[in-house]
Amino acid sequence: MKQAEFDGRGSRIRWTETPGAEPARVYVHGLGAVSAVYHAHIAARPELAGRRSLFVDLPGHGASDRPQDFGYTLEDHADALAAVLDAAGLTGVELIAHSMGGSVALVLAHRRPELVSRLVLTEANLDPSPPSSAGSTWIDAYEEDDFVAGGHARVLEKAGPVWAATMRLADPRALHRSAAGLRRGSVPMMRAILEALPMERVYLQGELTGELEGRERLEVAGVRVLTVPGAGHNVMFENPDAFVAAVAGTG
Repeated sequence: MKQAEFDGRGSRIRWTETPGAEPARVYVHGLGAVSAVYHAHIAARPELAGRRSLFVDLPGHGASDRPQDFGYTLEDHADALAAVLDAAGLTGVELIAHSMGGSVALVLAHRRPELVSRLVLTEANLDPSPPSSAGSTWIDAYEEDDFVAGGHARVLEKAGPVWAATMRLADPRALHRSAAGLRRGSVPMMRAILEALPMERVYLQGELTGELEGRERLEVAGVRVLTVPGAGHNVMFENPDAFVAAVAGTG
């Protein structure tokens, strides 16, 4: 496990990695998740062998520190992710990012374009105020202190066993601030960033989730949008073959 300071106060963001050729692939998890849990089985596939791969836990999640005075906005998370890439001596990486992690990846690509050469986004949040079915909506429905005092436990019960297994590792206050930041979005908004970025962009939408809003406009802007059959939000678990093909650039 490796680490880098991210807040100027000694807090550390942590990641694990496997050696290989560059450009590196950097895997970024969603809200309340852990990167290795969601992506290690993907990076281990023969189609993706031989590339340096990093599995980053965002602040407040997994093995990373969880400072109580940190903002946990999308910009905060993006700057922490940039600290990982700077410490690892990496530029021009491929970011493979899920859900909130996709939003963080977009903000990073906007703020530090030299760090990113390709984006593979899985059901990334592109707009503010996601629907009531979104996990961030469940979390942000509570005031922060109420979420820490009891809402976290209630959301864990609602989340289901897979998401709850990693969400329980996240700091409740960090989780709430991350959800609130995700619902606010970024400036510029994530969708506008995605449309404007000059690098290769792939967006995976699970068939079971429904049609991606604004798909035609994204495709006009050069984004390759793939609907993944038989999958919902967690494409990497529900159709790993299609996910691997998208990461490899063959799907």
